[in-house]
Amino acid sequence: MAGDASATPPTAEMASANLTSPPERRRREFISSIIGRGTAADDLVGRRVRVGGWVKTGREQGKGAFAFLELNDGSCLANLQVIVDSSVYPLDQLVHTGTSVLVEGELKKPPEGVKQRVELRVDRVLEVGSADPSTYPLPKTRLTLEFLRDYVHLRPRTNTISAIARIRDELAYATHTFFRENGFRYVHTPIITTSDCEGAGEMFQVTTLFSDAEKLDKELQNNPPPSESEIEAAKLLVKEKGDDVAHLKSLKASEGEISASVLKLTKAKESLSKLEERFNLKPGIPQKDGKVDYSRDFFGRQAFLTVSGQLQVETHACALGNVYTFGPTFRAEHSHTSRHLAEFWMIEPEIAFGDLEDDMYYAEEYVKFLCRWLLEHCLEDMEFMVKNYDKSAIDRLKLVSSEPFKRISYTEAVELLCAVTDKKFENKVEWGVDLASEHERYLTEVIFKRPVIVYNYPKEIKAFYMRLNDDQKTVAAMDVLVPKVGELIGGSQREERYDALVERITDAGLPLEPYDWYLELRKFGTVKHSGFGLGFERMILFATGLDNIRDVIPFPRYPGRADL
Repeated sequence: MAGDASATPPTAEMASANLTSPPERRRREFISSIIGRGTAADDLVGRRVRVGGWVKTGREQGKGAFAFLELNDGSCLANLQVIVDSSVYPLDQLVHTGTSVLVEGELKKPPEGVKQRVELRVDRVLEVGSADPSTYPLPKTRLTLEFLRDYVHLRPRTNTISAIARIRDELAYATHTFFRENGFRYVHTPIITTSDCEGAGEMFQVTTLFSDAEKLDKELQNNPPPSESEIEAAKLLVKEKGDDVAHLKSLKASEGEISASVLKLTKAKESLSKLEERFNLKPGIPQKDGKVDYSRDFFGRQAFLTVSGQLQVETHACALGNVYTFGPTFRAEHSHTSRHLAEFWMIEPEIAFGDLEDDMYYAEEYVKFLCRWLLEHCLEDMEFMVKNYDKSAIDRLKLVSSEPFKRISYTEAVELLCAVTDKKFENKVEWGVDLASEHERYLTEVIFKRPVIVYNYPKEIKAFYMRLNDDQKTVAAMDVLVPKVGELIGGSQREERYDALVERITDAGLPLEPYDWYLELRKFGTVKHSGFGLGFERMILFATGLDNIRDVIPFPRYPGRADL
C-alpha cells in the first residue's frame, strides 16, 4: 500500500548501523616500476612494497641465517634482489629456481659496489609455490632455443622468451596505435572461411563429417537400423489408419471420432518417417555422385581455416573507408624450414580510394613506426637481443626507421640481380620468376643497404585479386624488403573492375561461385582500393635477429607439433 510505512527504506536504521568500508588492500607492484630506468633509487629507498615473481636463482648465506633471491615477475628483463631472514620463512623452501613467491618488505639501498640500485628486505612471505629442483626442467644453465621448444609451457620464464613476449606485445600495441592515429578501423575477420584468398589450396579443412561418421557408426552398432520388413509393416499401418479415417468420413461419423482417427494416422506417419530416416542412414562419410557430400557437413559446404582476412576486410573498406584486421591465419604447408609456421598472425590494412602509391606510403610509414616504437619502448629487451643474438639488431631498427625506402620495379630488380658478378645465387634470376629470399636480401643488404620496395610484378606469380596493369603483363603489386628477412610486407592495388576480376579468377583455375560476394563489391559501387599484409612473426624476426620463426610465437604449430 502506498501509505504503508513498511514500504519506506529504513534510512535511520541504516545510518545508525556501524557499516565500515573494507580495508585498503596493498596491491602487488611490478618489478619494472621499482627498478625501471626512469625511477631514481633515492626515491625508492624506504618504501614498503609487495612483489611477486619466480626465483631465478637463490642462495643461503651466513650459515643459513638469510637468503638472497633473484626475483623476476616478467614485467622487465631485470631481476629484483630480495633478502629473506630465516626467522621470516624456512629458507630451503624459497631458494630453488622456479619457485614462486609473493612477499612484502621495505626497499633498501644496497652496499657500495653492488650492481643493484635497490634491494628488498622481506619481513612477510605471503605465498609460496614450490618447485622441486630434482624435476624442474629449466636449470640455471644456458639453454638452447631448440631445447626450449619442448617446454612451451615453461619457456616464457627464460630471459630470451620473456623478452620476445614483451617485444611482441609492444609491436601489437604499436600496430593498433599506428592505425588508430591514421584513421583506420579495426575489423575482426572470420577464422573459418569458404574462400581461398591465395588460390594455392594449402588450407586446413574444417569439417565435422569424420566425427559425425564415428558417432553414427557407434549408434548403428548399439541401435541397428530397421529392416525392410519393419518398414513395410509401418507402411501397412499407415494405410490401415488412412483407410479407417476414410471409412469414418464415409459413415459421416462424429467430428470427435474422425479427429481421434486422424491423430492415430498422424502418429503412424511420424513413426514411419523416423523409421525411414534411420533405414536410410549409411555408415561412413556421406557420398553423392562418387564425391564427398559436403551439403551434409556442418556449414553445408566446404569450409577452411583462413589463410588471410584480406578478402573479407575488403567488404568493410568498401563501406567504412580505411580498415585493418589483425589475427591468426593458417597454412597447411608441409614445410620444416625456419621461416614457416602452420599458424601465424597477419596485419592486413585496406585503403579505400587508394592506389599502389598510397599502399607503398602506408607500408613504409607503418614499418618505420614499429621500429621507432621498439627503440622508444623496448630498449632494454632490444639490448639483450644485441648482446646475445644479433649485434646489429638496434642499428637495423635505427636504419629502417630513418632512411627513406628505395623503390624499384620488379623489372629493374631483375636487371640489377642479373648484373651481379661477386656472388653466385642458388636460385636462378630471370624475368617471370619470383624473387627468392637470397635475392631480396641482396637487394636490401648489399646493393641499396636500406629497405627496398619492389613493385609491378609479373601477373603469373601474383594472386588473382591484384590489379592488372595496362601492359597486360604485370600487376600493381609491391613487396617491402628489409635486411635480415627479405620480404616483410606483400601488398597490391586490388582489381576493382568486374570483368577483369572474373577473368583473373577464371585464369587462376578457381570456381566463381565462392567469390560471388567478392565480385558483387565490384558490381555495386566499386571503388579503387589497395592493401597489404605484414607477417607479424616475420617482423619480430627482423627486429630481434633470431633465426627461427618458431621462437617468436608463444605456441608454435608446424608439421608434427601442436603442443598445448
